[in-house]
Amino acid sequence: MLLAALTAAAATTAARAAGCPRSSDEIATDRPDVTNSSIVVPVGSLQSENGVNATGRSAGRSVDGSNSRWRLGIAPCLEVLVDLPSWSGSVKSPGVSGFSDVAPGIKWQISPLPGKIALSITAGVALPTGATTIVGRGAQPYIQLPWSWELHDGWGVSGMFTEFFHPAELTGRQVSEATFVIEKKLTERISMFTEYVGDYPGGARPTQLINSGGVYRITPTQQLDLHVAFGLNRNSPNYIVGLGYSFRVDGLFR
Repeated sequence: MLLAALTAAAATTAARAAGCPRSSDEIATDRPDVTNSSIVVPVGSLQSENGVNATGRSAGRSVDGSNSRWRLGIAPCLEVLVDLPSWSGSVKSPGVSGFSDVAPGIKWQISPLPGKIALSITAGVALPTGATTIVGRGAQPYIQLPWSWELHDGWGVSGMFTEFFHPAELTGRQVSEATFVIEKKLTERISMFTEYVGDYPGGARPTQLINSGGVYRITPTQQLDLHVAFGLNRNSPNYIVGLGYSFRVDGLFR
């Protein structure tokens, strides 16, 4: 009985690992849309995702970058990630400037089966290393559930639910975020998307955006991206324009 149970468990693990991402798969990034990929990085692969944004509000304009996220596959369907400090500052107007927090996390791909809804769970925390005028006070944990569903003829839908926690703040200690994306793969290298992003802080007005853009895969492991977002209410930015470049290095654990 014990031998049969161990054999069955090993077979289940092997089958699950076979459905996880491999280095032969093309790059799948957490940008340029706000919705993160439901697919993790292959085992032994390091992925670097980077970008720069320009934001316009009624009070002025600002830039931020390089918005770098590093992702490392450490086991089948499991990765660790870290958001590096990103600088932001005002352009042609008085305002605050400084770096954001460093934010490590871990991501587990729960449902790796192709042709079905893929689901992952990510947990992380923004450590209090940046400027409080930019990111607020104290450690800020978060939990995310990104999902995706491949349809037919290159169409797909995806989304993400996120809970951000700000325990050191006096107000707005929790922010709920919901996103929804419609994507179309035009060619083997080019994809386009349109996304809704809504942030709902407790006790405050929401922020809502429509974000659209596309990606161009230079190679299976390199990607250029562009996105343009527009605010849907007065509490949102007037616009956000961003450019990015991502790449993946495979075979680090050989």
